[in-house]
Amino acid sequence: MDCPLLVWMLSINREVSTDEYKECYELIKTCVPHFKIKAEPTSGESFRQIVSQMMPLLMMRHRRVPRSKWKDNATPLGKHWIEQDPEGMHPDRWLRSMIGYSLAYESSLVGMAMVQGRQREVVNIGIGIKQLAVEPRDVTVKAYAESLAHKLTPLELSFVSPDLADDVILRRLCILLALKQAYIKAIGQPIGFDWSRLEFNIPEESALGDGAPLQGWEFRLFKAVLGVVRRGVLIEENYQCVSAFFRGTKESKFVWHDNQKDLESWVQFINIDQMIKVIPKLTA
Repeated sequence: MDCPLLVWMLSINREVSTDEYKECYELIKTCVPHFKIKAEPTSGESFRQIVSQMMPLLMMRHRRVPRSKWKDNATPLGKHWIEQDPEGMHPDRWLRSMIGYSLAYESSLVGMAMVQGRQREVVNIGIGIKQLAVEPRDVTVKAYAESLAHKLTPLELSFVSPDLADDVILRRLCILLALKQAYIKAIGQPIGFDWSRLEFNIPEESALGDGAPLQGWEFRLFKAVLGVVRRGVLIEENYQCVSAFFRGTKESKFVWHDNQKDLESWVQFINIDQMIKVIPKLTA
């Protein structure tokens, strides 16, 4: 299934003002009527949700498609896709112009994975983001891993054994959790889904769901490193990111992107200043 896949990652790399929050909130109220959220200008969680809903608007603006010429649809499982106005398009081209997308966010990073093709194909897209940091901030890596053990299988727990170095445990844990999040989003499962029903065998690059092989999936794995200003201090944040897309191939495929050059053709990084700057154009 040859559907081109793109990912946009937005860095909330500084504090935002109340006025900026309100500007983003009003945009969503006007242009994304299906998304309901209460205004909470002091809530970082609220702002991340709002910015994630702005990503499809920015993507369609980038494609020079006016807001009045497309609509946002969703399947019964909540999988979103964008349908463009068919006017002036050949019917076959219009059928292949649907854009499926998936949104995710964590801490200072908001991501959107998108793919274009037929509607039944493009909805099978998901994105996962996991920051390489413990939560709460004062716990040890081993205690953090233990708190998330219920999301892992016995095999996966062996990959994050307490006798390993902290950085190895954290990196492997975040890879596993980002993979699971991306796949769960791709299949449209609810928040309460039991993550231990999925098993990712990283050394063998294979995956199981309820004990059966997951076939036909493409998992792309990459890292994001952000410079973020918090209370006037520049800090570095690291994230593990994964896109999951069903391509219908015989086997599932894991693609590891370890350098910036690999990413340039399909991942675009932007920051909150760039997003806020174009808000007036997103309603057009």
